[in-house]
Amino acid sequence: MKLHNFNSGPSILPQPVLEEAAKAILNFNDTGLSILEIGHRTPWFQDILNEAVSSVKQLMQLDDSYEVLFLHGGATTQFMQVPMNLLDDGETAAYCDNGIWGSKASKEAALFGNVVVVADTSDKKHSYIQKHFDIPENARYLHITSNNTVEGTQWHQYPDTNIPLIADMSSDIFSRPVDFKKFSLIYAGAQKNMGAAGVNLVVIKKDILGKIKRKIPTIMNYQKHIEAGSLMNTPPVFAVYVSMLTLRWIIAEGGLAEMEKRSTEKADLLYHTLDSLPVFTSPIAKEDRSQMNAVFFLSNPELEAPFLERCKKEGMIGVKGYRTVGGVRVSMYNALPLSSVQIFCNLMKDFALKNS
Repeated sequence: MKLHNFNSGPSILPQPVLEEAAKAILNFNDTGLSILEIGHRTPWFQDILNEAVSSVKQLMQLDDSYEVLFLHGGATTQFMQVPMNLLDDGETAAYCDNGIWGSKASKEAALFGNVVVVADTSDKKHSYIQKHFDIPENARYLHITSNNTVEGTQWHQYPDTNIPLIADMSSDIFSRPVDFKKFSLIYAGAQKNMGAAGVNLVVIKKDILGKIKRKIPTIMNYQKHIEAGSLMNTPPVFAVYVSMLTLRWIIAEGGLAEMEKRSTEKADLLYHTLDSLPVFTSPIAKEDRSQMNAVFFLSNPELEAPFLERCKKEGMIGVKGYRTVGGVRVSMYNALPLSSVQIFCNLMKDFALKNS
């Protein structure tokens, strides 16, 4: 039985990436060594890291005013590392709480300074994006989560601000062309759209650093990581390698414009099917629906378990909603083929026919 991987993360990877990574585990580039064995300060790994950094800058169209880092800890570490580097004691940062990850980020930031939650969509269970809000004049930066993996919402137009804009882009990075220069700092766990679990991408505009008085532990200091070229300590070599291969694949497939084209086709098909079948319902505001993570429910809650069981039997992996939300979640990242969405939609139609 063919499996269809709708996992929210770690998630599906492109088949060519898996094949190349698998070969490298046994023999990396005919060196006689596994990618798991090579030293992180060898020319072999430096070439990997250089290509990964160069690919990020190419896809984001960034100049040398930005630095690209590949760090440990995933996006969750950035919840504290961002304010630790950018927010002095007594200073204020603005946060948008559009879901579980934005909420966690704001709570971590509150350990380092004052946090003002300028947008909070919990009144409707985070089923929409609040687009109009006031930012305190003394705010040092504004933090958003560009795509809410759990709740199924996404920023389709970013807020305009005259202060640094910070974004957690873990679940929609490299899925569409974006004016990345709008942002002063972007971070993203690789395991959803740009590689394997274990590495975190951080893109920083250099002019926002070095402006606080706080002493920062060396391993948490962005400037120290920049000076060390992401090699301050042993990096997650294999995870960086898989990210490099995934970035190479995105470029070879046509870049971000092609990723957006495919994403739109998949999301349009899924949402059109969802809206046409009364047995399913979605609370998400249509204009704010995520193209990466479609979240929906069964109109009759008693049908949820049978639907999920049917999905399991037919090889639909990872479609059960997040544990605090429930329902169904279909993640449609770059590597997911349209054919998987088509087969899932056919399942939805057949289930609706038999349960209407």
